[in-house]
Amino acid sequence: MLRDTVVQVDLQAIAYNMDKICEMAGSEVAVMPVIKANGYGHGAVAIAPTLMGHGARYLAVATLTEALELRKCYPEYPLFILGHTPDRLLPFVAEHNITQTIFSRKQAEILSAESMKAGRKTTVHLKVDTGFHRLGTDSLEELEEICSFPGIEAEGIFSHLALVNDEENRKQVDKFLAIIAELEKRKIYFKYKHVADSISSVDYPEFRMNMIRPGALVFGLKGCHKGSIDVKQAISFVTKISQLHWVSKGEGVGYDYLWKAPKDTVIGTLPFGYADGYPRNMREKGYVSIKGIKCPIIGVICMDQCMVDLSEVPDVSEGDTAIIYGNGEDNSMTIEEAAKQAGTNKNEIVARITARPPRKYSE
Repeated sequence: MLRDTVVQVDLQAIAYNMDKICEMAGSEVAVMPVIKANGYGHGAVAIAPTLMGHGARYLAVATLTEALELRKCYPEYPLFILGHTPDRLLPFVAEHNITQTIFSRKQAEILSAESMKAGRKTTVHLKVDTGFHRLGTDSLEELEEICSFPGIEAEGIFSHLALVNDEENRKQVDKFLAIIAELEKRKIYFKYKHVADSISSVDYPEFRMNMIRPGALVFGLKGCHKGSIDVKQAISFVTKISQLHWVSKGEGVGYDYLWKAPKDTVIGTLPFGYADGYPRNMREKGYVSIKGIKCPIIGVICMDQCMVDLSEVPDVSEGDTAIIYGNGEDNSMTIEEAAKQAGTNKNEIVARITARPPRKYSE
């Protein structure tokens, strides 16, 4: 550990969460954890063995680069790219035996040619646009044609919910099922059918089909509103006080002196900032926990450092631990609270934690 600012990842919590997700899904539903964005900031390569050992059927990512990083470490494990891989890069998918999302005849043609050249099939899942209008097609003819190419194994078909409300969710699922039914009339069948992410896996059991794609849930970040599942936050973010300053009443701190001491105050400098993924708009809203006491972040948050008010902390010293994000114990800020304070969602808070802070894994 070459920095005091460290992301701590509890692998036992991830294992626990996976066990609960698999228990919820049941033996007939495959669980494909989504570990895009460096495993939602937890470290995709490092957490993969825990997921593999606790029921993952596939590991899903968003991009080719994420898949190749995992493929280097896990040569045989099933990997799935949820997002778009540009046509020019599809040969890498075939070469490295990665399952690819496709939604066009052109993609199928390229993958078919590369697969035939390599002498093996490339597995794909067809993306159906049921109303989200992000990726996918709802053309039965195009979907049927994709499945007809040699060298292509159309293992699965899937879509994604906009999660507007019950009525819109049902419309999307009904459209998805109608397309599958029509393809089956044409003698096209799929091993896997999936629409459910973390939220819909919990809130809509009837949408689980035979595969679910939990993402945030794997890391103990709940967004469900109707159902419930017992999962544990797996991440914490900690640092140590670099330096103490005794600031007199009226003195400014940080850029533009946007914070001025209302009284004689002890200030601590902490070695983390927005380059580590901490939201810059948390100025005057964020806090860290030191010795169980909430210490407000003051002044402008810098790229690499920030300052906190230590007035309420007894016997504070340089080198004392500060919890940036925790599980709520010791007055620490949870990921959920951080999201509310920053005006975003929990996924963004963890995904934006950069690679700069080292990860420390506890088993």
